[in-house]
Amino acid sequence: MKIKPLGERVLVQRIEEDEQVRGGIIIPDSAKEKSQEAKVIALGTGKKDESGKAIAFEVAVGDRVLISQYGGTPVKVDDKEFILIDQDSILGILK
Repeated sequence: MKIKPLGERVLVQRIEEDEQVRGGIIIPDSAKEKSQEAKVIALGTGKKDESGKAIAFEVAVGDRVLISQYGGTPVKVDDKEFILIDQDSILGILK
């Protein structure tokens, strides 16, 4: 199954950080902070200005972006977790 976002929404997938063990203590998944880095998987249909002209997205498929920790709507497809987020909610592009 594939997801095609609508409007100015962007489909992203969090980039999981490597598990770090400090002092022999393993932190359970429930206590870990969610990663704020994500990869853009798909773009929506876009936003239009008052004259009906399409406004280009500022991100592209494959970009690594910074998102808020609890922003967006989580979506699970084929046992993979994604997030649908408005383009305006993306904090920045990582280069």
